[in-house]
Amino acid sequence: MPPVCRDKEEHRRCVAACLVKGAYVVENDLNRRRMWGKELAPAWWENFGFRTVDVINDDVIDDNDQTVTGTIYEHETPPGGGEPRHPLSPRYVVAFRGTMTWHPKAFVDLYLDLQVLFNTLQDSQRFRLAKAAVQKLVDTIHKGTGVCDHAVGGRCVVWLVGHSLGASVALEVGRVMMTEQGYNLPTFLFNPPQVSPAPVINLLHPNEKAKRHLHAASSLLKVGLGKIMNSHEEHMEKLFERLSPWTPELYVHESDPICQGYIDYFEQRQLVQERFRGIGNSAMKLSYRDMFFSVLGKNKERPHLLPSALLWKNSRVDDDVEDHKKLSKCKMLQEQLHQYKKLAFNAHSLEHWWKPDNELSLTKTQYMYSYPSA
Repeated sequence: MPPVCRDKEEHRRCVAACLVKGAYVVENDLNRRRMWGKELAPAWWENFGFRTVDVINDDVIDDNDQTVTGTIYEHETPPGGGEPRHPLSPRYVVAFRGTMTWHPKAFVDLYLDLQVLFNTLQDSQRFRLAKAAVQKLVDTIHKGTGVCDHAVGGRCVVWLVGHSLGASVALEVGRVMMTEQGYNLPTFLFNPPQVSPAPVINLLHPNEKAKRHLHAASSLLKVGLGKIMNSHEEHMEKLFERLSPWTPELYVHESDPICQGYIDYFEQRQLVQERFRGIGNSAMKLSYRDMFFSVLGKNKERPHLLPSALLWKNSRVDDDVEDHKKLSKCKMLQEQLHQYKKLAFNAHSLEHWWKPDNELSLTKTQYMYSYPSA
């Protein structure tokens, strides 16, 4: 298997998804007591020239009751001096798994899902342990090599990857590393959750013109509130300036209600910018919930407010659910809900992302932050 090559987007995506899957299977192996050569997890990273150097554990009850939530991989040269690591490939990859609903301790993941919902994931132990693990890794890398060398084609030796809940963890860690220390760590987020009314609105099949007018009006209202709450707007502008060099890659499915909010946020903000540039640039930094908390004296930024991002949108679903995208009006509501659930579950699956490009319907859009004119 050739080394991971950052300039080959398809290869990079497939390998990153497999490494996240490896984090899931590590916990699965431990839970089912597969050991002594019977583990299934190594196949997900060994074929790409990686080895595990550490795992990130989350204490569920005490030190003797832990669950693996992340895996740290190191790329190694094969014995005998095989093909070396590509200069733009990562030396280390930190992968975070998502929610395991079938797990005996699934309640822990589900509780963290609620923290994502209420934007309190940064207060969780899982985030603190993840940040500490990445910080330790960054601190132990030889200072002569450096963590990131943006003068050499954006080379960076540490990557962050995650799926679902794990994508939220990776997003929070990447944001903090960028804003607090200036480390621009390449970050790959598969089906990242974003709390938004977008799934409900999309179910109503609104007229696109009406939808554009709605978002334009909402943006205008945000800008008006931002003028009143000037200190909050200035805080967000400074945050965006610090974050703007960081461009996480988001892999989302248009039929996945869990991450549709990201599609809505980026596509609608682009449309507003094209119509009203000044309003669009100001509104993209603001959210109603952030402004509400600002009134209470709390700066709690929504993680989806990203100045820059590379959005990969997949529109293909498996054949067995393809026919359910257009549900017959004569079907009973219960059957419609069942089929919608099946479609949503399929769209949220990690397995889409290790498939080759010719098995997906991918569109790629890069969003950049434009600094306000002086």
